[in-house]
Amino acid sequence: MYIMEMISAGDALIVLGSQTVFFILGWLFFMKQLFRDYEVDQKAVQIFFSVTFAISCTLFELVIFEILNVLSNSSRLFTWRTCLYTILVLLICLMPLYFYYSLIRMQRFVPLSWVMPLTLICWLITIYAFWRLGDNFPILSAKHGIFSMQQAVSRVGVVGVTVMANLSGFGAVNAPYTCMSIFMRPVTEDDIAQLERKLRQNFDMIVAKKRKLALKELELSRIGTFKAAPTGTLRDQIRLLNSEILPLEEFGKHLFLELVEAHNAKNRVEYSKTWQGIYFNIVGHFFSIYCIWKIIICTINIVFDRVGKVDPITKGMAIVVHHMGYQIDVRFWSQQISFLVIGIIAVTSIRGLLITIAKFFNAISNRQSSNLVVLGLAQLMGMYFVSSVLLIRMNMPSKYRVIITQVLGELQFNFYHRWFDVIFLLSALCSILFLYLAHKRTPIR
Repeated sequence: MYIMEMISAGDALIVLGSQTVFFILGWLFFMKQLFRDYEVDQKAVQIFFSVTFAISCTLFELVIFEILNVLSNSSRLFTWRTCLYTILVLLICLMPLYFYYSLIRMQRFVPLSWVMPLTLICWLITIYAFWRLGDNFPILSAKHGIFSMQQAVSRVGVVGVTVMANLSGFGAVNAPYTCMSIFMRPVTEDDIAQLERKLRQNFDMIVAKKRKLALKELELSRIGTFKAAPTGTLRDQIRLLNSEILPLEEFGKHLFLELVEAHNAKNRVEYSKTWQGIYFNIVGHFFSIYCIWKIIICTINIVFDRVGKVDPITKGMAIVVHHMGYQIDVRFWSQQISFLVIGIIAVTSIRGLLITIAKFFNAISNRQSSNLVVLGLAQLMGMYFVSSVLLIRMNMPSKYRVIITQVLGELQFNFYHRWFDVIFLLSALCSILFLYLAHKRTPIR
């Protein structure tokens, strides 16, 4: 009865329906992108990922509902609190416990009776470190109890904002580097042919030495039964051949990677000449301007300790009204543009994070570690989306921030924006340095 007073049947149907859709989308992404080449041996991992994805998307949905005034105030407040409590339990309790349980159970030398005690010990150490994290940042508030939801959100926000700023900093630099033709390395057919010829020569040398090695080992096995036969020289020859084969194989791997990179560079040059490539080249120039602008703004914010008090949309419209002489309904258009901008932020954030998760998973996972990798990525995803809500709040007009402030309490929102600027700036500068060194690397000739 209490729940029915907090949320009406119609509102509950909308929320549950959207969460079901988000859960199915998370389930399909898990099956189609993450586990195309791996067997799903732990359904709990799939459920954790899909539930985290569904609740994370619901947080973005609630931000949009605030602007469009969908659902009643009590329904939105109840859904906000339910989603936040649920995702915090997942991020702090359930997923870390299951992660350590799976990790420890994989170790064959650990007795089965020790799995649960070790799992609990590892989880308690993690919780202690997580809670101590708040001592190093100005995120604590005397108005909230030490075990309140606000204290948990403040710590999750630090980790999530750090992840988000790192991804944003690298993306702001990598996007123009990938799209702009000025950064493309010119590769000719002669360069590729030369690398292929070197690779074939290397392969032939390895085959010849391995054939010779096999003959020497066969000869050694034949004369090994005769104790009087001298085998010292033969063993030295085998040892010498092995020492020659190993660097040849390493050099062959290096040549192969260089050949793959040359083919990719050639394909990029050819693609840049198409209409779509020209379009992305233009987009890359805009991204480069954005990157430079964002780095300058972050530097100014850090140096002058500046955080905006008014959302950018309302501020921009105020400039239009007062300085350009246009007469428009600021309140109406602020709501419409806020909905559009936050919708774009939500969609691009979800899409960008899912692409990053898929790439990261395919790069580091194998059949043994795949479940652990997904659990770790699901935790980062949940923290990422909780932090996104903290940062999106600044892009909302003041009247739409009320319920978020009411749910989260008096968190130090300004700190998260300053922390984002610091990490974004460091990530962008490190990415520029890394890509510069990679671009200047001398290819094999």
